[in-house]
Amino acid sequence: MSTRRLSVVVTRRLPAPVEARMSELFDVTLSPDDMPMDRAALTDALQDADILVPTLTDTIDAPLLAAAGPRLKLIANYGAGVDHIDVSTARQRGILVSNTPGVLTEDTADMALALMLAVIRRMPEGMGAMQEGVWEGWAPEALLGGRLGGKRLGIIGMGRIGQAVARRARAFGMHIHYHNRRRLHAGLEDPLEATYHDSPDRMLPLVDIVSVNCPHTPSTFHLLGARRLRLLKPSAVIVNTSRGEVIDENALTRMLRAGELAGAGLDVYERGRGVNPRLRALPNVVLTPHMGSATHEARLEMGEKVLINMQTFADGHRPPDQVVPSML
Repeated sequence: MSTRRLSVVVTRRLPAPVEARMSELFDVTLSPDDMPMDRAALTDALQDADILVPTLTDTIDAPLLAAAGPRLKLIANYGAGVDHIDVSTARQRGILVSNTPGVLTEDTADMALALMLAVIRRMPEGMGAMQEGVWEGWAPEALLGGRLGGKRLGIIGMGRIGQAVARRARAFGMHIHYHNRRRLHAGLEDPLEATYHDSPDRMLPLVDIVSVNCPHTPSTFHLLGARRLRLLKPSAVIVNTSRGEVIDENALTRMLRAGELAGAGLDVYERGRGVNPRLRALPNVVLTPHMGSATHEARLEMGEKVLINMQTFADGHRPPDQVVPSML
């Protein structure tokens, strides 16, 4: 690379220490108001940028990449998921893509357990009674939920986050079942006393709670569609902290309304902010606004990963967190 400062466009506001360090190292255009860039603004931003720092709210598809200027050589994504980026097309055009894996693991796993507890213990209903001032005092049969101990947890996607969820669930006394593209080696599987299933169809009828922890790819789109959701017990609960597209949200909503599933805890949605309004009305559903990784620690560590990827690239090397199509 030349000695000139690389031109960088950042599409959203990042933590102040990250923006300050980035501005020291590069010629940076920061987001002034933290609103997602529209298509025209993204297209303009890519005309003279060497590096784009997008987030999951930016769709970087083939037409947008075709309209990019010749200087664009790195997309340093602020986030682990890259399903909003056409990585294959970027690679064909000589543009590297990097992400921020690993730093979200513990926080997202915490959120998965929080959602399990919230649904199983009916916490929103209890909080609603208190906030509305209608609680009439303790009663033996009031707001009865269940306990996590002894439940069978089925994890779909046993990567870093899935394993972190399993470790937490074991501490609650749950029994771990999982489906993954590949079986874990014994050194990881045995401490969790986890049972592997080579197909979701074999696992789903056995479990009490499902935790979705796999990325959104063409092969995982609607992995939990109507047919597979019907394999679950009527007493089962679904928790999703990964990607909304993995679940057929309309089918899930129909089954929850019909009492064919006991509940759901969702932090992500198939249509992004377009949450199915029928889900909002269900008392056995807990909805949170994609906040699984929303901790101060995670956001700073994500920024540090982006900086390392950018500086490594600027030094003439491949970013340590480069994403290639075969990884997806």
